[in-house]
Amino acid sequence: MAPRVNTRAAGVDESATPELTYLIRVFGSRALVLGWGYLRSDDSGRRRWRRLNLLMGVCDTADGPAHVVRGDIRRGAAIGLTAATGAYATLGVVGVLADRRAATAGSSRR
Repeated sequence: MAPRVNTRAAGVDESATPELTYLIRVFGSRALVLGWGYLRSDDSGRRRWRRLNLLMGVCDTADGPAHVVRGDIRRGAAIGLTAATGAYATLGVVGVLADRRAATAGSSRR
């Protein structure tokens, strides 16, 4: 929720437009709410939040290469943002797989 810090970290032009600043705040709020929902949930709720976060991470990550191909944003910025969202998606995959392993182990004990 610090637009200028985020744009610098992502390699985006420092002269952020008001629209870009607003958009970054929207996504910061989205991340905050998703994290809060996850932390405040019970185990089954956390599994749902993990899947939702994974879906969002995959969608955000898939968008990066599309921008590189279209050439509508600087290549370095697109690659940096794709790497960041790819890390989120990777962590999401790890979490969902851990959930599945735990569910399988729990059902085999019965």
